[in-house]
Amino acid sequence: MQEFFGKYAINTKINVVWGEMDALGHVNNVSYFRYFETARIDFLKQTGLLSILSEPSHSPVLRDTYAQYKRPVTFPDTLYIGSYITDIKEDRFTMRYEALSESQQAICTTGYATVVMFNMKTGQKAPIPEDMLTILKQYEMQSKGSEYFDRDFN
Repeated sequence: MQEFFGKYAINTKINVVWGEMDALGHVNNVSYFRYFETARIDFLKQTGLLSILSEPSHSPVLRDTYAQYKRPVTFPDTLYIGSYITDIKEDRFTMRYEALSESQQAICTTGYATVVMFNMKTGQKAPIPEDMLTILKQYEMQSKGSEYFDRDFN
């Protein structure tokens, strides 16, 4: 686990709750998207981006989100979601996640979200504001295994 915490500057602790399990006795796949959302908001908060985004005219919106399930998780467990940034473009970036199961001492799920900046007044995509871009670049990493994530499934 020490290696995991050293790898990611931003980690979010998630306690698995009984109600997140499905009829098969493991955490339902939908729960991971909630976990990733919690990690995404925690990332914004910990990096100071949440206060930058308080400007109501520009907002990040999800273009897509993805999860790859590697190991089933059951209650009780605690997950740690490591979050980092890749693929910064003029108007978008990718936030990637790795979920570590404390009880299994292993990565149980990985995922990503493509986040696009959106001008709420014009209804159009917008460039990432410079102050936000500066912070995002501080947390940018090269993604191992990104060739899988970056494949075009269309």
